[in-house]
Amino acid sequence: MLMLVDCTNCRTTLQLPPGANSIRCAVCQAVTRIADPPARSAPPPPYAAAASSHGQYYPPPASPSPYNHAPPGQPPSAHGHKRAVICGISYRYSRHELKGCVNDAKCMKYLLINRFKFPESSILMLTEEEIDPYRRPTKHNIRMAMHWLVQGCQPGDSLVFHYSGHGSQQRNYTGDEITGYDETLCPLDFETQGMLIDSEINAAIVRPLPRGVKLHAIIDACHSGTVLDLAFLCRMDRSGRYVWEDHRPRSGVWKGTSGGEVISFSGCDDDQTSADTSALSHVTSTGAMTFSFIQAIEQGQATTYGNMLTHIRSTIRDADTGVGGGGGGGVVTSLLTMLLTGGSLGMGMRQEPQLTANEPFDVYSKPFSL
Repeated sequence: MLMLVDCTNCRTTLQLPPGANSIRCAVCQAVTRIADPPARSAPPPPYAAAASSHGQYYPPPASPSPYNHAPPGQPPSAHGHKRAVICGISYRYSRHELKGCVNDAKCMKYLLINRFKFPESSILMLTEEEIDPYRRPTKHNIRMAMHWLVQGCQPGDSLVFHYSGHGSQQRNYTGDEITGYDETLCPLDFETQGMLIDSEINAAIVRPLPRGVKLHAIIDACHSGTVLDLAFLCRMDRSGRYVWEDHRPRSGVWKGTSGGEVISFSGCDDDQTSADTSALSHVTSTGAMTFSFIQAIEQGQATTYGNMLTHIRSTIRDADTGVGGGGGGGVVTSLLTMLLTGGSLGMGMRQEPQLTANEPFDVYSKPFSL
């Protein structure tokens, strides 16, 4: 039976996974143990199981939760482990439906496994195609997946968080945001459960990172420029010149890591929207940001973070002229060719992908690596 417990610090109601005896709050990071204030049973899920011959209803067997332990395998080696959370949400059968997000998730998983040697067992996929209820991209499951991503990480570990779906903004009342708005991600159930705001995402996967751990985020969503609430944004002009803008909150609230490194590529600036590649109805779409990110790697442009960003931007900027896609014969080429018939974005898009980080660095000398 699933249990609901109240966080001992901020009183947020949390759902304790089966077999777990403690849970970390994604909001305030406090750990609540099952022996803490009494837990209450969650209402039974609305299973539509068939009745037995005695007229009783039995729920389907519960899937083991992927969130209450670190990924399987040997203890971290001196060179570290690789781990990823990939989230693609299409909002199928709703007025918010998107066409390319599940394809984005599949392409990113393929890239991480075949190009960067991420073990498949250490990649957690959240999409609507998943039968396992723990792997559907609900707000609760995304929160739990973010906690799973950083749980038990050790020096040398490489983590990836990829999200493709709707992004939005909501009014900020704490004074932490220069623009006056928080950036948000929209889970599958955002209309009933609410959005994930940037400060919560920061608290979940940025602040806990210890020294020696690196996290890359690839966010293919509208209004996503600073959705991880990282302190520095690389403001780059079209000639490739850049300065690091200081986005640390005026309130002095700490938004950095616990010694680790976080670098995020996002699909557009905070006041912009992101597009997909489906200019023609017969072309299976992907997000423009995800497509361009993978293409930069496949075409050998991912040498440094600066080269990566300029290639992604030029691909999207020149999309209305029909930029060739699919890359130069790399491992992802066949998949992208299948998804993007003709290999062209085929549409003009007004979005400028952004690079943010917890600390500034020389983008043209720092090698890109996952």
